[in-house]
Amino acid sequence: MEFCKMNGAGNDFIIINNISGEISDDKWPDIAKLVCERHMSIGADGFMVVEKPDGNADFKMLFYNSDGSMGEMCGNGARCICRYGYEFGLAGEIQTVETTAGIVTGRRIDRLRYQIRLNDPSVIRLDETIEIDGTSYPCSYVELGNPGIPHAIVEIKGLKDYSAQKLFDLGRKMRYHKAFPKGANVNFYEMIGDDLVYERTYERGVEDFTYACGTGTGSLVTVLTLKGLVSGNHVRVQMTGGELIIDVDRDETTIKNLYLTGPTNMVAKGIITDDALQL
Repeated sequence: MEFCKMNGAGNDFIIINNISGEISDDKWPDIAKLVCERHMSIGADGFMVVEKPDGNADFKMLFYNSDGSMGEMCGNGARCICRYGYEFGLAGEIQTVETTAGIVTGRRIDRLRYQIRLNDPSVIRLDETIEIDGTSYPCSYVELGNPGIPHAIVEIKGLKDYSAQKLFDLGRKMRYHKAFPKGANVNFYEMIGDDLVYERTYERGVEDFTYACGTGTGSLVTVLTLKGLVSGNHVRVQMTGGELIIDVDRDETTIKNLYLTGPTNMVAKGIITDDALQL
Protein backbone atom coordinates (compact mmCIF):
# COMPACT_ATOMS: atom_id res chain seq x y z
CA MET A 1 0.00 0.00 0.00
CA GLU A 2 1.48 3.36 -1.06
CA PHE A 3 1.84 6.02 1.62
CA CYS A 4 3.19 9.47 2.30
CA LYS A 5 4.68 10.53 5.65
CA MET A 6 4.31 14.21 6.56
CA ASN A 7 4.52 16.43 9.60
CA GLY A 8 3.31 19.88 10.52
CA ALA A 9 5.44 21.44 13.28
CA GLY A 10 6.37 17.94 14.42
CA ASN A 11 2.78 16.63 14.49
CA ASP A 12 3.29 13.64 12.17
CA PHE A 13 0.92 11.71 9.93
CA ILE A 14 0.69 8.82 7.50
CA ILE A 15 -1.43 9.63 4.43
CA ILE A 16 -3.08 7.09 2.14
CA ASN A 17 -4.80 7.86 -1.18
CA ASN A 18 -8.05 5.89 -1.43
CA ILE A 19 -9.73 7.95 -4.16
CA SER A 20 -10.36 4.71 -6.05
CA GLY A 21 -12.23 3.29 -3.06
CA GLU A 22 -10.35 -0.01 -3.18
CA ILE A 23 -10.16 -0.28 0.62
CA SER A 24 -13.41 -0.20 2.63
CA ASP A 25 -13.71 2.33 5.45
CA ASP A 26 -14.29 -0.34 8.10
CA LYS A 27 -10.65 -1.46 7.71
CA TRP A 28 -9.05 1.92 8.45
CA PRO A 29 -9.19 1.84 12.27
CA ASP A 30 -7.16 -1.39 12.45
CA ILE A 31 -4.77 -0.23 9.73
CA ALA A 32 -4.25 3.11 11.50
CA LYS A 33 -3.52 1.48 14.83
CA LEU A 34 -1.06 -0.92 13.21
CA VAL A 35 1.01 1.47 11.10
CA CYS A 36 1.05 4.31 13.67
CA GLU A 37 2.84 2.14 16.26
CA ARG A 38 6.31 3.71 16.35
CA HIS A 39 8.34 0.70 17.45
CA MET A 40 6.54 -1.92 15.36
CA SER A 41 5.69 -0.07 12.15
CA ILE A 42 6.13 3.37 10.52
CA GLY A 43 4.86 5.38 13.47
CA ALA A 44 2.81 8.59 13.58
CA ASP A 45 0.49 10.70 15.72
CA GLY A 46 -2.31 10.26 13.22
CA PHE A 47 -3.45 8.52 10.05
CA MET A 48 -5.30 10.22 7.19
CA VAL A 49 -7.15 8.84 4.21
CA VAL A 50 -7.90 10.82 1.06
CA GLU A 51 -11.22 9.85 -0.53
CA LYS A 52 -13.71 11.19 -3.04
CA PRO A 53 -15.83 13.97 -1.52
CA ASP A 54 -19.54 13.57 -0.95
CA GLY A 55 -20.10 17.22 -1.94
CA ASN A 56 -18.24 19.85 -3.95
CA ALA A 57 -14.92 19.81 -2.08
CA ASP A 58 -11.67 18.88 -3.81
CA PHE A 59 -11.41 15.72 -1.72
CA LYS A 60 -12.46 14.17 1.58
CA MET A 61 -10.15 13.67 4.56
CA LEU A 62 -10.76 10.86 7.04
CA PHE A 63 -8.70 11.26 10.20
CA TYR A 64 -7.77 8.51 12.68
CA ASN A 65 -5.80 8.84 15.89
CA SER A 66 -2.87 6.52 16.50
CA ASP A 67 -5.06 4.30 18.71
CA GLY A 68 -7.39 3.68 15.76
CA SER A 69 -10.18 5.93 16.99
CA MET A 70 -11.71 8.31 14.46
CA GLY A 71 -11.18 12.03 15.01
CA GLU A 72 -13.44 14.81 13.82
CA MET A 73 -10.58 16.79 12.26
CA CYS A 74 -6.95 17.72 12.80
CA GLY A 75 -5.56 21.20 12.15
CA ASN A 76 -1.95 20.29 11.41
CA GLY A 77 -3.16 17.22 9.56
CA ALA A 78 -5.40 19.39 7.41
CA ARG A 79 -2.49 21.70 6.58
CA CYS A 80 -0.41 18.70 5.56
CA ILE A 81 -3.20 17.17 3.50
CA CYS A 82 -3.72 20.50 1.73
CA ARG A 83 -0.10 20.37 0.60
CA TYR A 84 -0.60 16.71 -0.34
CA GLY A 85 -3.64 17.68 -2.42
CA TYR A 86 -1.71 20.44 -4.18
CA GLU A 87 1.42 18.41 -4.90
CA PHE A 88 -0.51 15.35 -6.12
CA GLY A 89 -2.80 17.36 -8.39
CA LEU A 90 -6.01 16.97 -6.39
CA ALA A 91 -6.38 20.71 -5.78
CA GLY A 92 -4.93 24.07 -6.80
CA GLU A 93 -3.44 26.92 -4.77
CA ILE A 94 -6.68 27.00 -2.76
CA GLN A 95 -7.87 23.67 -1.35
CA THR A 96 -11.31 22.68 -0.05
CA VAL A 97 -11.29 19.61 2.16
CA GLU A 98 -14.36 17.75 3.38
CA THR A 99 -13.94 16.59 7.00
CA THR A 100 -16.19 15.01 9.58
CA ALA A 101 -16.33 18.39 11.36
CA GLY A 102 -17.18 20.35 8.19
CA ILE A 103 -15.46 21.91 5.19
CA VAL A 104 -11.91 23.18 5.74
CA THR A 105 -10.36 25.63 3.26
CA GLY A 106 -6.60 25.70 2.78
CA ARG A 107 -4.22 28.10 1.05
CA ARG A 108 -0.70 27.52 -0.23
CA ILE A 109 1.56 30.36 0.95
CA ASP A 110 4.82 28.93 -0.38
CA ARG A 111 6.41 25.50 -0.86
CA LEU A 112 6.45 24.71 2.87
CA ARG A 113 3.86 26.95 4.54
CA TYR A 114 0.12 26.40 4.35
CA GLN A 115 -2.76 28.20 6.02
CA ILE A 116 -6.17 26.72 6.77
CA ARG A 117 -9.40 28.23 7.99
CA LEU A 118 -10.28 26.13 11.00
CA ASN A 119 -13.87 25.16 11.74
CA ASP A 120 -15.76 27.80 13.71
CA PRO A 121 -16.13 27.24 17.47
CA SER A 122 -19.47 25.59 18.21
CA VAL A 123 -19.02 25.64 22.00
CA ILE A 124 -17.12 28.22 24.09
CA ARG A 125 -17.08 28.17 27.90
CA LEU A 126 -14.51 30.63 29.22
CA ASP A 127 -14.61 30.44 33.00
CA GLU A 128 -14.85 26.98 34.53
CA THR A 129 -13.01 25.13 37.25
CA ILE A 130 -12.13 21.46 37.38
CA GLU A 131 -10.76 19.61 40.38
CA ILE A 132 -7.90 17.12 40.14
CA ASP A 133 -6.67 15.36 43.31
CA GLY A 134 -8.10 18.07 45.54
CA THR A 135 -6.65 20.99 43.55
CA SER A 136 -8.89 23.33 41.57
CA TYR A 137 -7.71 24.49 38.13
CA PRO A 138 -9.28 27.42 36.24
CA CYS A 139 -10.18 26.08 32.81
CA SER A 140 -11.85 27.10 29.56
CA TYR A 141 -13.50 24.71 27.11
CA VAL A 142 -13.85 25.00 23.34
CA GLU A 143 -15.23 22.74 20.63
CA LEU A 144 -14.32 23.46 17.02
CA GLY A 145 -16.69 22.38 14.26
CA ASN A 146 -19.85 20.31 14.41
CA PRO A 147 -19.50 17.65 15.71
CA GLY A 148 -17.01 19.57 17.78
CA ILE A 149 -13.39 18.74 18.52
CA PRO A 150 -13.09 19.18 22.32
CA HIS A 151 -10.32 21.21 23.94
CA ALA A 152 -9.62 22.13 27.55
CA ILE A 153 -7.48 25.26 27.96
CA VAL A 154 -5.47 25.44 31.20
CA GLU A 155 -2.84 27.99 32.24
CA ILE A 156 0.25 26.61 34.00
CA LYS A 157 2.72 29.08 35.45
CA GLY A 158 6.30 28.06 34.72
CA LEU A 159 5.14 25.60 32.05
CA LYS A 160 8.52 25.38 30.34
CA ASP A 161 10.16 24.16 33.55
CA TYR A 162 7.25 22.07 34.83
CA SER A 163 7.98 18.44 35.68
CA ALA A 164 7.34 16.31 32.59
CA GLN A 165 5.91 13.43 34.64
CA LYS A 166 3.63 15.68 36.69
CA LEU A 167 2.37 17.38 33.53
CA PHE A 168 1.72 14.01 31.89
CA ASP A 169 -0.24 12.79 34.92
CA LEU A 170 -2.24 16.02 35.05
CA GLY A 171 -2.95 15.95 31.33
CA ARG A 172 -4.15 12.37 31.43
CA LYS A 173 -6.48 13.01 34.38
CA MET A 174 -7.90 16.14 32.76
CA ARG A 175 -8.34 14.37 29.42
CA TYR A 176 -10.72 11.87 31.09
CA HIS A 177 -12.36 14.30 33.53
CA LYS A 178 -16.13 13.95 33.97
CA ALA A 179 -16.53 17.62 33.00
CA PHE A 180 -15.68 16.58 29.43
CA PRO A 181 -18.12 13.82 28.35
CA LYS A 182 -16.38 13.48 24.96
CA GLY A 183 -12.97 13.49 26.55
CA ALA A 184 -10.73 16.44 25.73
CA ASN A 185 -7.44 17.46 24.23
CA VAL A 186 -5.75 19.33 27.07
CA ASN A 187 -3.91 22.48 26.04
CA PHE A 188 -1.60 23.81 28.75
CA TYR A 189 -0.23 27.29 28.14
CA GLU A 190 1.90 30.10 29.51
CA MET A 191 2.03 33.71 28.31
CA ILE A 192 5.67 34.52 27.52
CA GLY A 193 5.32 37.84 25.67
CA ASP A 194 2.99 40.15 23.76
CA ASP A 195 0.96 37.92 21.42
CA LEU A 196 3.45 35.17 22.23
CA VAL A 197 2.39 31.96 23.99
CA TYR A 198 4.08 28.69 24.95
CA GLU A 199 1.89 25.57 24.69
CA ARG A 200 1.96 21.85 25.44
CA THR A 201 -0.90 19.58 24.36
CA TYR A 202 -1.95 16.20 25.73
CA GLU A 203 -3.97 14.67 22.88
CA ARG A 204 -6.80 12.19 23.25
CA GLY A 205 -6.38 9.25 20.89
CA VAL A 206 -2.60 9.61 21.05
CA GLU A 207 -2.77 9.53 24.88
CA ASP A 208 0.43 11.48 25.19
CA PHE A 209 1.88 14.88 24.45
CA THR A 210 2.37 15.67 20.78
CA TYR A 211 4.86 18.13 19.28
CA ALA A 212 1.99 20.37 18.13
CA CYS A 213 -1.80 20.52 17.95
CA GLY A 214 -3.40 22.78 15.35
CA THR A 215 -7.02 22.72 16.54
CA GLY A 216 -5.80 23.02 20.12
CA THR A 217 -3.73 26.06 19.24
CA GLY A 218 -6.72 27.63 17.50
CA SER A 219 -8.89 26.90 20.55
CA LEU A 220 -6.26 28.36 22.86
CA VAL A 221 -6.03 31.64 20.93
CA THR A 222 -9.84 31.78 20.72
CA VAL A 223 -9.96 31.80 24.52
CA LEU A 224 -7.09 34.25 24.96
CA THR A 225 -8.57 36.64 22.40
CA LEU A 226 -12.01 36.62 24.00
CA LYS A 227 -10.38 37.24 27.39
CA GLY A 228 -8.39 40.15 25.99
CA LEU A 229 -5.03 38.54 26.70
CA VAL A 230 -3.89 38.59 23.05
CA SER A 231 -4.83 40.76 20.07
CA GLY A 232 -6.01 37.90 17.86
CA ASN A 233 -3.77 39.20 15.08
CA HIS A 234 -0.75 37.08 14.13
CA VAL A 235 -0.54 35.43 17.55
CA ARG A 236 2.58 33.28 17.77
CA VAL A 237 2.31 30.00 19.67
CA GLN A 238 5.52 28.10 20.38
CA MET A 239 5.60 24.38 21.12
CA THR A 240 7.98 21.44 20.99
CA GLY A 241 7.74 21.11 17.20
CA GLY A 242 8.12 24.78 16.32
CA GLU A 243 5.77 27.72 15.96
CA LEU A 244 2.22 28.12 14.67
CA ILE A 245 0.48 31.40 13.85
CA ILE A 246 -3.18 32.09 14.63
CA ASP A 247 -5.30 34.95 13.27
CA VAL A 248 -8.90 35.45 14.34
CA ASP A 249 -11.81 37.74 13.52
CA ARG A 250 -13.65 38.54 16.72
CA ASP A 251 -17.38 39.26 16.67
CA GLU A 252 -18.06 40.61 20.17
CA THR A 253 -18.48 37.44 22.28
CA THR A 254 -17.47 34.88 19.68
CA ILE A 255 -14.97 34.13 16.91
CA LYS A 256 -16.22 34.01 13.34
CA ASN A 257 -13.01 33.34 11.41
CA LEU A 258 -10.07 31.34 12.73
CA TYR A 259 -6.91 30.82 10.68
CA LEU A 260 -3.95 28.51 11.35
CA THR A 261 -0.64 29.03 9.56
CA GLY A 262 2.48 26.93 9.85
CA PRO A 263 5.11 24.72 8.23
CA THR A 264 4.65 21.37 6.52
CA ASN A 265 7.27 18.73 5.77
CA MET A 266 6.99 15.98 3.15
CA VAL A 267 9.16 13.42 4.95
CA ALA A 268 8.85 10.27 2.84
CA LYS A 269 6.92 8.52 0.09
CA GLY A 270 6.91 4.78 -0.32
CA ILE A 271 5.15 1.46 0.07
CA ILE A 272 4.00 -0.08 3.34
CA THR A 273 5.23 -3.68 3.37
CA ASP A 274 4.40 -4.43 7.03
CA ASP A 275 3.86 -8.21 7.30
CA ALA A 276 1.05 -7.66 9.81
CA LEU A 277 -0.95 -5.52 7.37
CA GLN A 278 -4.11 -7.27 6.20
CA LEU A 279 -6.00 -5.59 3.36
